[in-house]
Amino acid sequence: MKKLFLLTAVCVAASSYGVAQTAVPARDTSIKGATIEVIQSYKPEVKQRPKQEYTPSLPPVDNTHPVFNYNVPQQTLNYSYNSLPLRPLALGRDTTLPPYPNYVKLGGGNLSTLFLDAGIGSLKGKNYETAFHLHSITQQGSIQDQKSSLTDFEADGTLHKASGQWHGFVDAMRNQYSYFGYNHDLYQPTADSIKQTFTSVKVGADMQKENAADSKFNYHPAIAASIYADKFSTTETSFTLNAPFYYRIDSSLDLQIAANGIFTQYKNAQQSFSNNIIQFDPGINYHTGSFTAHAYLSPAIGSNENYLLPNLGATYNIPKTLFTINAGWTASVRQNTYEQLTTENPYIFNSFVAPQGMYAPQQTRSDEVYGGIQTNLGNHLSLSGRVSWWQYDHLPVFLNNIGDQKQFSVLYDNNLNATSLQAALTYKVANKFSADVQGIFYTYFNGSQAKAWQEPGIRLRGSLLYRPIAALSLTAYANVLDQIYALQNATIVKLDPTLDIGGSAEYQLIPRLSVFLQVNNLLNNKNERWLGYQSYGTNIYGGLRFKF
Repeated sequence: MKKLFLLTAVCVAASSYGVAQTAVPARDTSIKGATIEVIQSYKPEVKQRPKQEYTPSLPPVDNTHPVFNYNVPQQTLNYSYNSLPLRPLALGRDTTLPPYPNYVKLGGGNLSTLFLDAGIGSLKGKNYETAFHLHSITQQGSIQDQKSSLTDFEADGTLHKASGQWHGFVDAMRNQYSYFGYNHDLYQPTADSIKQTFTSVKVGADMQKENAADSKFNYHPAIAASIYADKFSTTETSFTLNAPFYYRIDSSLDLQIAANGIFTQYKNAQQSFSNNIIQFDPGINYHTGSFTAHAYLSPAIGSNENYLLPNLGATYNIPKTLFTINAGWTASVRQNTYEQLTTENPYIFNSFVAPQGMYAPQQTRSDEVYGGIQTNLGNHLSLSGRVSWWQYDHLPVFLNNIGDQKQFSVLYDNNLNATSLQAALTYKVANKFSADVQGIFYTYFNGSQAKAWQEPGIRLRGSLLYRPIAALSLTAYANVLDQIYALQNATIVKLDPTLDIGGSAEYQLIPRLSVFLQVNNLLNNKNERWLGYQSYGTNIYGGLRFKF
């Protein structure tokens, strides 16, 4: 029994030891008091600072949706007939900045010059702003009956509402001339017959969204009405309606469609006729990266005929260069209203008299095929150039060959071709100094007239601004016209080149008060923009400008 008991105890002990040995591995999976450390290799890096570019480059193409402003085609022609000013008349809206948004500028000088220029810009509130501008100048030259005067009042206002931005304007003008270009040795016209006065009143309004650039669908309707009259019972009324709509497909593609109409009625004692244009402008605009392009094909209904007007263009910024190139084909129509023609040449007959008799004006179609380039040189100099081929149909030209020759007939040159070269140079150093030179050179050929009468073949303009100190501003200008042909006593004559040089100075005495001096035609040249009509001689006038 003892042996049996001992054997049983030994077996139980052995069994317990085996169980204990089996549980040990489970306890050994736990590591008490140990720390796991992860070591990573770290290499410090300093972010490179962008290298400053010391040579300016052309700005990148803006890919945001632009706000389109439709302009009536006949008001944007590059061959605008408005002559360069050859008489002392350099009036413009003053750009005085707050805190003195209002000003009055008064002056006088030789040639019986009286000068007034005033503006009010302080009438504004949280949701509106207004501006008023009045300017007037009168002068009298040394030639008998050589006198002129101009008075113009402009009012402009914008109202910001939840429905959109509402804008309106009023413009009233009175412009008086004298027909002094007659032969003073042969004719003695009555004083009343050589005075001409043009008056006009224009009102208009337009509306657009406040944040038009942020919307896919935009619109900008506009209406305007005007009346234009002269001293000899001629009146011309006009009504304009523009209704453009734009839709942005994506960040690079926009669609446009516009309906536009200009309705004009002319009337005097001998004539009465309409001069209208209705035009539709469907088109597309594409812009991405360094490339932009547009394509429009606009049908138009005119008073004399119908038109199909292409407007195609593209611009490309050459990568990694400072060069931008552009090319295109633009066609447009101009009404040749009485207001447009007399703004260009105020000495025309008011009844559109021609050697064959009286007739209604013709509308002018112009086509330009062009290519150009623009670049910068250094930090301050920019250059641009453009070469164009032109086709004009019914281009108005002015012929002085009737009676006492004090007035011009309006003729129309059909199928006239021209080539032109435009060049411009601008040099600017901050707001201290700037110089600008522009020139355009025309060559006319294949027209129905012997010459493009009174159209300058060369137009040059230069301007200079220098501020030696903060209180003193000095400016200078030079205008040149050449290659002007006229018909005098059945003989083709070339007018002498015109050169008008002048400048101005303004010195601020105190923050609210400054003195100014203006000099025009410094060389006292007898310039003739229109045959028989010499410009004023040297004109010097000055005065004070008060800001409030």
